[in-house]
Amino acid sequence: MSVEMAEAAIADGITHVVATPHANSQYPFRPELIEQRRAELQAHVGDRLHLATGCDFHLSYENLLDLARNPATYTLNQKNYLLVEFADFAIPPTIDDTLHRLQLSGLQPIITHPERNGLIRAQPERLKRWLQQGCYVQVTAQSLLGGFGADTRRLVETWLDEGRIHFFASDAHNVDSRPLRLRQAYEIVAKRRGEQAAQALFRDNPLAALEGGSLPQVPEVEHPELKPHRRKRFLFF
Repeated sequence: MSVEMAEAAIADGITHVVATPHANSQYPFRPELIEQRRAELQAHVGDRLHLATGCDFHLSYENLLDLARNPATYTLNQKNYLLVEFADFAIPPTIDDTLHRLQLSGLQPIITHPERNGLIRAQPERLKRWLQQGCYVQVTAQSLLGGFGADTRRLVETWLDEGRIHFFASDAHNVDSRPLRLRQAYEIVAKRRGEQAAQALFRDNPLAALEGGSLPQVPEVEHPELKPHRRKRFLFF
């Protein structure tokens, strides 16, 4: 199936792919095995497609400990961008500080598919705060195509118009129910926001993250009237 997906990507005009398996309690992350599989697939496609690795990083205590020791194990293409995935059932109250510590360590957090997370959808001020904090947002292309429902599609359209998206990703899992559908999403963005915006979200920003550089296009967030996050004060005696 990975070979079929690679061939589908090539046929769709995709030049670079970052494979990002989950890194959570349900799916143990095994970087040596992942690199072995990447090399096998790269040998099959040759120079027709550039393959790199990373992961969808779950902010568990164990993961964060290992990330501090081995950051390149989890980052995109072993550079400095990290896909951060939130659980569907809880978001830790200390998440703002956790993201800030990741940034202080030199990592660039990318919040992955927040449009599909019910907790983030119910508390949009959190995503606004993370954007204000300097985090980035990656949205799934199928969300814009209605693959996750009309409400999700409308939410992505709103975020797109407000400049709250930095990357569109395929988040493809197979060739049937979760295929690569980037070209269709690209055309929608180009029609809605212009060709330059589409190239930034589908090509320029992803390539910069792959290479570990600064993003060339960071949209100015509309509606910047964000309330400052008030930290609790504690007195120690």
